[in-house]
Amino acid sequence: MRLLELPEIRSLNTLTRDSRLLFETRIVRLFAYGSISVILVLYLAQMNFNEVQIGQLLSLTLVGDAAVSLWLTTHADRIGRRRTLLIGAGLMMAAGLVFAFTNNYVLLVLAAVIGTISPSGNEVGPFLAVEQSGLAQTIPDKARTQIFAWYNLAGSLATACGALFAGGLTGLLQNLGYRPLISYQIMLVCYALLGCILLLIFRQLSPAIETATPPIKQNFGLHRSRRVVLRLSALFALDAFGGGLVVQSFVAYWFFIRFGVDAAVLGAIFFGANLFSGLSALAAARIADRVGLINTMVFTHLPSNLLLMLVPLMPSLPLAVLVLLARFSISQMDVPTRQSYVMAVVQPNERSAAAGVTGIVRTMGAACSPVLSGLMLNAGWLSLPFFAAGSLKILYDLILYRSFRSLKPYQER
Repeated sequence: MRLLELPEIRSLNTLTRDSRLLFETRIVRLFAYGSISVILVLYLAQMNFNEVQIGQLLSLTLVGDAAVSLWLTTHADRIGRRRTLLIGAGLMMAAGLVFAFTNNYVLLVLAAVIGTISPSGNEVGPFLAVEQSGLAQTIPDKARTQIFAWYNLAGSLATACGALFAGGLTGLLQNLGYRPLISYQIMLVCYALLGCILLLIFRQLSPAIETATPPIKQNFGLHRSRRVVLRLSALFALDAFGGGLVVQSFVAYWFFIRFGVDAAVLGAIFFGANLFSGLSALAAARIADRVGLINTMVFTHLPSNLLLMLVPLMPSLPLAVLVLLARFSISQMDVPTRQSYVMAVVQPNERSAAAGVTGIVRTMGAACSPVLSGLMLNAGWLSLPFFAAGSLKILYDLILYRSFRSLKPYQER
């Protein structure tokens, strides 16, 4: 009974039907993203693309996603949040099918630019921004950080299960005699089917998730909070650029090159990593209640970046996995706090636009990185992406703390 009295558990009692549906779509989508992130680079390598081509394709994937998502999220409050989410699900289905059934590089680039594919296992597309604004619309402000923590925990667990599923399914198919290429194509078809499930759930959302005040028709839907959002966006882009150097697909490939790890073991590794990641997001809400959102974002992010830089220095697979898991156990504490902070410092009718703009610049920041990682790996500099990523993310932490420690949400004043 005492467990049910914890604030983390009590906050779930405030969820409406629409909020629960948004949790369901988060789970389905992140399961799909987790599954595809483990095998995507291995699949492209099986089609005889080199590291430079793969890096270019992943960068173009993120660039295209950013462009499409920018338009959708900044217009979501005008065209309808539910309708925007349905469009995103359709793009996800299309991308999965094209990737599964063609080896033409040009067609893959077009599908990557227009569709929705996640090379990192993290959110891409317009979904996160619109779902966040819908959640914030249907829950009490005082419960927002706690619910965002559960929302991120649900996503991380789904990503973990997706990674485990992809590794297990492709490993099983290969043991049954299927060529690796075929096993990866089957996984991509599963990805498209999950996009179809996502579309069916989005159709059940009610008008309650829509904004109650008229949206702004200029400045990307921003007005009073524009300056704050732009400053945050610049910093989030720096953080994402660093993170894009070590997207999950490339880390999986790094383990394959460095230690000869197969897809089944990679799935287990990233199952554990994303499991720890999700639990860390839940712990972040309680820490934020005590020390504040900005302090939680910075002081949990710094040590995780130091651990990231230690991964390539480990001499054996068990030690490298151990450090990676330690890093993931604290790496996502800044995510629900960051999301809650953005929702707290903008006006209600700016929330979709603010979440969209900050999300898009993160995607754009990350879009430039995989091509650089591909060049580094192609040149034999296997460890350099880890060192560069950690250094840039530490710089982000220091600037964020200096710039925003005095701008507190009204709940903390």
